[in-house]
Amino acid sequence: MRRLIQTATAAAAAAGLALGPVTVANAAPVSPDQWWFGSWAIQKDVWPQTKGGGVTVAVVDTGVNASLPDMKPAVLPGVNLQDGSGDGRQDLDKNEGHGTAMASLIASRGTSSGFYGIAPEAKILPIYAPNVSPTTVSKAIRYGVDHGAKVINFSEGASGSGQYNCPDDVIQALKYADTKNVVVVASAGNEGDFANSPDYPGSCPGVLAVGALTRQGQPWEHTQRQDYVTVSAPGADVGGIGKSGHVYTTGAGTSQASALTSGAAALIRSKYPQMKARRVVQLLTNTAKDFGKPGKDDELGYGVISIPRALKNDVPQNAPNPVYARLDKAVVKGSTGGGGNQGAPATKNDSSDSGGSNGPLIIGGIVVVVVLVGAGLFIVMRRRKSSGAGGGPYASGPFPNGPQPMGQPGTPPSFGGHTGGQPLPPQGGGQQFQGPPQGQPNPNLAPPQSGPNMAPPAPQGPPNPNLAPPPE
Repeated sequence: MRRLIQTATAAAAAAGLALGPVTVANAAPVSPDQWWFGSWAIQKDVWPQTKGGGVTVAVVDTGVNASLPDMKPAVLPGVNLQDGSGDGRQDLDKNEGHGTAMASLIASRGTSSGFYGIAPEAKILPIYAPNVSPTTVSKAIRYGVDHGAKVINFSEGASGSGQYNCPDDVIQALKYADTKNVVVVASAGNEGDFANSPDYPGSCPGVLAVGALTRQGQPWEHTQRQDYVTVSAPGADVGGIGKSGHVYTTGAGTSQASALTSGAAALIRSKYPQMKARRVVQLLTNTAKDFGKPGKDDELGYGVISIPRALKNDVPQNAPNPVYARLDKAVVKGSTGGGGNQGAPATKNDSSDSGGSNGPLIIGGIVVVVVLVGAGLFIVMRRRKSSGAGGGPYASGPFPNGPQPMGQPGTPPSFGGHTGGQPLPPQGGGQQFQGPPQGQPNPNLAPPQSGPNMAPPAPQGPPNPNLAPPPE
């Protein structure tokens, strides 16, 4: 899920709308490379209602470069959970800056680069998390809750060995977030077409797990295929601002999908300040637009979130809310691990990226070494590497479920208009960001040069007449 970002070509529009660059007052125009703006009708339908003001989103990641002009007004002092030094306002990613990019998708002001977050008046609380051990994740959740966050985003995760693994202390932290009225969002995973193991913390009860969709309306080929995936959001051909200030305009991963969903939650919470976290998740889930095969599936969950539909707040109060139904059923079993009905016991290792519980257990004087299958939940801590565990965006793989047919080739899907809106049926029970090219960051969204961990530039084709800018 810490996957990112390079270059895509054409513009985006909601189905039936020709959409050119839209100018925001006192700012640069929104780039057409940000195709999800058109699909969600952000400028037309969303921003007139809400821009995220008054809401803080905690970004648990590599930190955020708060010195960038587009991010400086948004970023609050946060925390470094590794050693307590610093306040999260530096991006410590060894590459180009995963945390900065995720924060930019949520709340970039766009005034310098022209790259906007979907909630450009929200605040970002940066939480530097060096790993996803149970202690780190639970501390990150509690810190975000205790420091004013109304939404917490995890664009990272680790693979587990059994469905719905979740450590006890993380479940306790999620229950704490619930009592304090905080939404927790996480990426679903980037290895759906190979290992496809449950990815934690996305697989935990009480977490809104997000899969990734392409601009053609198809599930991204590497998005996780697991029953815990509840909704989806744009995750392919989705860019962001690197820690150097360079703007990337393509990339792929459930990291981006999670960040955009956290931004959507911020927009809802801004319009409805008194709304409970459970209601926010209920709205996003029950108003999702179904893509792929009909009904819930393991790639896109109940569908792609529709911000305009969710903002109507017209879902019945008794509509299903599977994320919190799972949390309500979760039972914490203390030091033995395990999350109630969450599957195989999770490990209790708090200290390292690789985790794994291999300790000796002395019973009647006999030492039995217990090794969880595949080294348990935390043998591989993933911050979304560019291949293998990270779900490299350039590998190919079979995709079992056909997408919803699109009206025009190359036309982005529309996630806006109200279609259906029936309540859901009851639900049964890594990082990589290539550095910018040499020289000054490009303020005009120019494509970066190719690099070893970057996708090749998208092929150029003839212009689509249905995407022409509107007349003056």
